[in-house]
Amino acid sequence: MFVTPGTLLRWHADLVRRRWTFKRRSQGRPRTRDTIRTLILRLTRENPLWGYRRIAGELAALGYWVGASTVWLILKKAGIDPAPRRAGPTWSEFLRAQATGILACDFFLDRILIVNARHLRRVPAIYETHFNEHRPHRSLGQAAPLRALPDPVEDDIKVIRRDRLGGLIHEYVQVA
Repeated sequence: MFVTPGTLLRWHADLVRRRWTFKRRSQGRPRTRDTIRTLILRLTRENPLWGYRRIAGELAALGYWVGASTVWLILKKAGIDPAPRRAGPTWSEFLRAQATGILACDFFLDRILIVNARHLRRVPAIYETHFNEHRPHRSLGQAAPLRALPDPVEDDIKVIRRDRLGGLIHEYVQVA
């Protein structure tokens, strides 16, 4: 009695079919909810200079634990550059061109023109509050220095934007 290679392969396939009868799990990570995807695209549209890490930090501050790589994939699939390149002159080039007419101040890429002494006192105070109480910090696990992250949110929530310094800074909060 001779055994052909086809017979051996059939026996092996039968053995595998009989022995490995476990249920197959779905492949890959779970799909990101459409509401989170919409919120990511909204934050990107309203804040064109924010990169994918900053958006992931804002989502964490709202209670949505979405990885930076997930935000990157969502932006890439939507045809948006996940790490925007700034076009136009650099900040120092702008200041050199406008130095005779303005007194300017730069707070971590937020461009602010100071118009008088009262404004000069008010702007750093507002920015300090934003930086310490709202802005996510990567070294703190996306929490702000003076505010812990909220518990993760499972439900869809409404998110509104609060503008600071005339819309220069955007802060996002949950609404009941």
